[in-house]
Amino acid sequence: MKRRDLIKTLTLLPLVGTFPLDSIFAAPAGAKHAPYNVQHKPMPDLHRTAFVMDGHTHVMTRELLMGTDIGQRYTNGNVDLPRAKEGGIDAMFFSVYTPEHYYPGRFEIKNTFRVVNLALDQIKKNDSQIELALNASDIQRINKKGKMAAFLDLEGPWDMDGDINLLRALHRLGLRSIQLPAHNTTNAFIDTCNDVSRWGGINDLGRKIISEMNSLGMVINIAHASNDAILQSVEASKHPLIYSHGGFYGIVPHPRCITDEAAKALAAKGGVIGIHFGSLFNNPIYWKWQQGQKKSNETKPGTVQAAPLKTIEEVDKEVLKDVPLSFKGTIPEEYWMHVDQLAKVIDYGVQLVGEDHMALGSDLDGGPELPREIKDISDYPQITMALQRLGYSDLRIKKILGLNWLRVIKEVTSS
Repeated sequence: MKRRDLIKTLTLLPLVGTFPLDSIFAAPAGAKHAPYNVQHKPMPDLHRTAFVMDGHTHVMTRELLMGTDIGQRYTNGNVDLPRAKEGGIDAMFFSVYTPEHYYPGRFEIKNTFRVVNLALDQIKKNDSQIELALNASDIQRINKKGKMAAFLDLEGPWDMDGDINLLRALHRLGLRSIQLPAHNTTNAFIDTCNDVSRWGGINDLGRKIISEMNSLGMVINIAHASNDAILQSVEASKHPLIYSHGGFYGIVPHPRCITDEAAKALAAKGGVIGIHFGSLFNNPIYWKWQQGQKKSNETKPGTVQAAPLKTIEEVDKEVLKDVPLSFKGTIPEEYWMHVDQLAKVIDYGVQLVGEDHMALGSDLDGGPELPREIKDISDYPQITMALQRLGYSDLRIKKILGLNWLRVIKEVTSS
């Protein structure tokens, strides 16, 4: 089995290659009729020897609702452990998810604890392939044994009310990263980016939660937060924060994309921005087409709002309809993003905040419209090859592939 050299010198290199926005999204010549053939491209040596970590990979929803095993190869979706190994993945933010369906009936706490517990069970069941990591030292130790490391991350609320006792309990179970916003819904302490603003960012409870997470050594994830909430969270935290998965508002004006102002503030605190793999956040052409589709649909008769689901079993059945949570739509050829375009979005971030603050947060099995060359997590080497085509140095690519995540985890967990 391969052994990873994880102790790297993180010296800052000169920036290379700038790309004007009007050239970022031009399709490769002939792409419409001759898309890249990704089936026969070998894994680059750089990817094989680098430490590779994904900052946001959805897990456990299908395992919970379908009784499957992430250690087995699936025929659909984007993520399982065999395909992750083929993609050269060494570690991932093992992101457990509580979607909005569970909020109205206040089932978010029960779902959060059961998916965290299931994640621990699945990791133990597949301990020949993966182990739980609580800090950066654990990640290095696990990789030296030839295994992947799972760093537990929560997307969606542990509690809409923000009970700190529940936060402490989850920490004891092994959760080391939490997304503060309740996905796309404003909760009792922080505004999300695409819901009503109740707090003008964060409130006093939000600051207490940030302080508690600092004390516990937990990574604070501000993906899905409003711009004001990001800025205020960065100011309130003693430690670096992460923006695990998203794009740049300067490229696509989607509310989920981080502004240049917020990105610079986060980077100044030592934080890291993970680039989402979806076309919606990274391809202005696709974004404009989607906006047109949305306006067209608004003229069609609306659907009747369903009555609130009364039991968690009813909610499970509703969520199951979309499992696996991978993108299932169709994209016209002219709007389909290529991996080189995604790489140039990463370069936008490098030029904006520096190479020490950029990383990857794919959102695989979370619904992104993946680049043409990426069908699932086994195609991760395509990112490395795209960055090489930009002329990036090996060290810069290694930082983006995973060393930046490792650095921020070490700083936050103090190990």
